[in-house]
Amino acid sequence: MNRYTINILASRDLNQIADYFAENNPEAGEKFFRAFNRKCQQLVTFLNSGKSYGTIRPGLRGLSLEGYIIFYRVIDDSIEILRVISGRRNFPSLFEE
Repeated sequence: MNRYTINILASRDLNQIADYFAENNPEAGEKFFRAFNRKCQQLVTFLNSGKSYGTIRPGLRGLSLEGYIIFYRVIDDSIEILRVISGRRNFPSLFEE
């Protein structure tokens, strides 16, 4: 069964995004999170969709969403959402171990 999980760092990212929208535009936030859920379902259906970021970390993939990148990795027949960050950020520094 295909599914997705959201790890702790991605959960923190989503909480920060929610806080931003709550203060600035709750309606846009609701729209963003509906779109986020649709994108995650799309990723579960098409596991390797999106762009490869394998140069940053092996197996890392990303899919854009309204100025953010949903970073994920495929694990068997499911995906793990690793981060949800602004497309303007320095990606490699966010994935240093």
